[in-house]
Amino acid sequence: MSRIESINPVTGEQIDSYEVATERDIEEALSRSSDAYQSWQERSLRERERMLTNVADVLRDRKDKYAELMTQEMGKPISQARAEVEKCAWACEHYAQHSSAYLSADHHASPAGSTAKTVYDPLGVVLAVMPWNYPFWQVFRFAVPYLTAGNVGVLKHASNVPGCALAIEEIFLEAGYPEGVFQTVLAPSDLVDGIIADERVRAATLTGSGPAGKAVASTAGQHLKKTVLELGGSDPFVVLDDADIEQAVERGAWARNQNGGQSCIAAKRFVVHDAVYDEFVDQLVDEVESLTIGDPMDDTTDIGPQARDHFCENLHEQVTASVDAGATVLTGGEPLDREGAYYPPTILSDVPTNCPADSEELFGPVASVYRVEDEDEAVAVANDTRFGLGASIWTADRERGERLARDIEAGCVYVNQLVKSDPRVPFGGIGDSGYGRELSAVGIQEFVNQKTVWIE
Repeated sequence: MSRIESINPVTGEQIDSYEVATERDIEEALSRSSDAYQSWQERSLRERERMLTNVADVLRDRKDKYAELMTQEMGKPISQARAEVEKCAWACEHYAQHSSAYLSADHHASPAGSTAKTVYDPLGVVLAVMPWNYPFWQVFRFAVPYLTAGNVGVLKHASNVPGCALAIEEIFLEAGYPEGVFQTVLAPSDLVDGIIADERVRAATLTGSGPAGKAVASTAGQHLKKTVLELGGSDPFVVLDDADIEQAVERGAWARNQNGGQSCIAAKRFVVHDAVYDEFVDQLVDEVESLTIGDPMDDTTDIGPQARDHFCENLHEQVTASVDAGATVLTGGEPLDREGAYYPPTILSDVPTNCPADSEELFGPVASVYRVEDEDEAVAVANDTRFGLGASIWTADRERGERLARDIEAGCVYVNQLVKSDPRVPFGGIGDSGYGRELSAVGIQEFVNQKTVWIE
């Protein structure tokens, strides 16, 4: 029987080994999900909200345990891993407080003596295909609202974080969720199409690469099933001539390099006004060079290893191809000569059009910087991408920032703030960054039947 090995990206040593789910295992899991849905959908929304507080308690009680598991499996610095667990607990508390309002019936104009309203009923079994880079947050971002709406979830997690995947299932069980409401299946990717096609699965959500998203959307489309996709990004970080440079540098260095730069919403293309370009870039180089690279289990570490050796190798190939095309390395640019898949914070300038650093998503700590003459050119460069996930604008003039935000083609634009996912606001992209929204009221309403009820 095939097995999944959990490997420490620092040492290359095996942490654990797990049996890969077979078609029979998946059949049994879907059967449990279908059975669980019948009773779960009948639970009151208030009861489902209360259960979220149990989940938050479990997360906080075992925060160090779960953080260490993340760090061991994919290399996230331990302080950032603890923050990720805390963010998951926050999402639970948010939906425990607001789900009733988000799912309350909407009433519409109707003739005298009649009532017309929209109610929000669950769909059933939802498949989630999730990535490794935020192995807890990405899962909780889908599970918390969708389960609270009355759906049940089946998780197919990334193959390099199996321990995290199983731990999340245990969290929901420990919090009192009935068996089958949330399940993890350690399924190989070649079985995903079959899961989506199964008549018991009513919808699917994926966070991951463009090719993976297209594959899920294609199969779901053949079976007329709803999907939400959050795919890659090449987010612009626009620095205007009136920006607070010190603040923009500090936040920009973090926006590009947190989680080892392995984030869809990381700031990847720095679009800087000519009037402040030299000052900003010089300070950005100093700032990223001051970040501490080291053992991810050390609280003082800012940047750990890339999650796998081949991710580091692929990243360096993109950097090398960009330099060969004419890009200039201002700092970094070579894998570190040490044990583990370490790549240093890297900044590229003079980035040619259509080289990898310009046109592709660099999923690691590599920033591309662009000099622009005015705000119109800044917007044009920001929009010169097939992606459209997030963007940020840095300016002392809030009205100017809000005006330009409307011109940026992205799912979310932050002014004087780094791009982030927050349970209070919708999150998602356009273009090759996907479609649909997660979080807030919009997110919890993605996988429900928005049913019109007319009463005469």
